[in-house]
Amino acid sequence: MADRIPARALGARTTSPTTGTPDPIQLHATAHNALGTALHHLRQPHVDAARARRKVMQALAALRGLDMALSLEG
Repeated sequence: MADRIPARALGARTTSPTTGTPDPIQLHATAHNALGTALHHLRQPHVDAARARRKVMQALAALRGLDMALSLEG
């Protein structure tokens, strides 16, 4: 089975509650936290690769959102 990113992960963007625009700082923090959690799952005695993969996909979605947010600013 091919690895595919679910549509909900692709559309995951953190927006500012007041303006509705993507918040680059929050997106960066989301990606950082998701990757940290993925590493945590991989370092456990019983590796949980499925959860780590989901967290990596969450981080990639946040980084894509960050890329789009920064391209909108510039």
